[in-house]
Amino acid sequence: MKKQWKSLALAGALAGSLSLVAMKTDDRFFEIARNLDIYATLFKELNMYYVDEINPNRMVKTSIDGMLKALDPYTNFFAEDEIEDYMTMTTGRYNGIGALIGQRQNKSIVLMIYEGTPAEKSGLQIGDEILKIDGVDIKTRKDADTGKLLKGQTNTAVKLTVQRYGQKAPLDLTVSRDVVKMTNVPYYGMISEDVGYIDLKDFTATASREVRTAFQELKGKGMKKLVLDVRENPGGLLNMAIDICNIFIPKDSEVVTTKGKVTEWNKTYTALNTPLDLEIPIVVLTNSHSASAAEIVSGVIQDYDRGVLIGQRTYGKGLVQTTRELSFNTKLKITTAKYYIPSGRCIQAIDYSHRNADGSVGKIPDSLKTAFKTKAGRVVYDGGGVLPDVVTDAQTPTPIALSLTNKGLIFDYAVKYRQEHPTIKPAREFHLTDAEYQDFVKWSADKEYDYTTQVEKDLGTLEASAKKEKYFDQIQDQLKALKTKVSHSKDADMMTFKTEVRTLLEQEIAGHYYLQKGLKEASFATDPELKAALALFKDMGRYTSILKGGK
Repeated sequence: MKKQWKSLALAGALAGSLSLVAMKTDDRFFEIARNLDIYATLFKELNMYYVDEINPNRMVKTSIDGMLKALDPYTNFFAEDEIEDYMTMTTGRYNGIGALIGQRQNKSIVLMIYEGTPAEKSGLQIGDEILKIDGVDIKTRKDADTGKLLKGQTNTAVKLTVQRYGQKAPLDLTVSRDVVKMTNVPYYGMISEDVGYIDLKDFTATASREVRTAFQELKGKGMKKLVLDVRENPGGLLNMAIDICNIFIPKDSEVVTTKGKVTEWNKTYTALNTPLDLEIPIVVLTNSHSASAAEIVSGVIQDYDRGVLIGQRTYGKGLVQTTRELSFNTKLKITTAKYYIPSGRCIQAIDYSHRNADGSVGKIPDSLKTAFKTKAGRVVYDGGGVLPDVVTDAQTPTPIALSLTNKGLIFDYAVKYRQEHPTIKPAREFHLTDAEYQDFVKWSADKEYDYTTQVEKDLGTLEASAKKEKYFDQIQDQLKALKTKVSHSKDADMMTFKTEVRTLLEQEIAGHYYLQKGLKEASFATDPELKAALALFKDMGRYTSILKGGK
């Protein structure tokens, strides 16, 4: 009898719990239906009675974007006319000419030309101002979208009218569109007798193949040590990160685990292939813009003690996105999980699920971070990106260098130099002479690029506080003397920070002749992280010590 009562009681409790779940589910569905009905009736009223005509597509897109903004920056809606941009983002391919166009002073300027593309073959040059596209004057047509006008079907021609520095009359160029593939590895090569370098800038669908090809070619050239650079890499496809890790770690090794609300989607991903190399010493270069898939690669290399990380703490994006197909050929890229690297740590730095009253979000505090261990027992932490084994200071540009760059004067002088000098030495060997640097100083003398240094800003704040708190009369003489002493002179700063400004000029000029490869090679001599990597490779005892937990 007691067993019967227990069974009845258990059945009753179970029925009650199921009823409660059903009620909660019904309540949730009711709330969703109620709010959707409110939205539909509101939109109907706006469409019927608002004083001006409403664009339905734009209004709905704006409302969707506003809703998703309350979640995280990576959950995005793609309308039907944005699907091409979405495909370019995931595949790195599009139909066009292969030039980066930017707006400067209301002009459409060619900022970069990609190697081997129709733009390069046609004779288009960095610095050219685009005036017309297929006869459309883009200066007078406010609605002209330069990017869309340049894109089109493969083997179709587009006629460009451009203004080139130093030439009075505009030039007409005909460019035949083709499939343009944005490379994930824009540069790789030997940077010393036995050190190879691979610059990995993205994780689109061919990233793994590009890294493998680069690695094998460098091995054939005598590479005994590798620098893998994932600085400024925003991430991309998860499977590409897994395949790239697989190049350096054993088959069947755990790479990353994803965990989210839909438990059926939780999965541990392992290395599926035979690695290319398990022994070669590796240095991975990171910075605060290394994110997502770049952090998986960095974290896995660190967790398996497979290489040494040098640079700054990575961005801290440990979120996984899944693309869902919606009606009318639209898509939703939605955050569905967090990823965890082999040590067990999640490196997501920001908690988007708990917002402050003002809608802002904060980084996970150090007190809530948890310690984990690498394969060799080194202590590492979660909750804030991947911290390199060798931390270097981020390079902060001086105010004059920042102003010259932001005002476009470094770029403009490179355009001028390119037209006045048909050829230059290879990018690694190219340097401006003192006379050429003085020419730049003279050329920029009448250009507008004034700036305020941080010291000047701080003195201004101090003066305002002194006046507010009635101390100004007592310290005004000292303030005046300090202002005189720290007041900057552009001419003086040109000489004080000559090395930095000249380096920026040399890199920009090299890029105008040798494109992306030129930009990269011209930076080698002054790259602090690369210098640190080469120094470490010359001290393999220290390299080994770091991987065992030393410094």
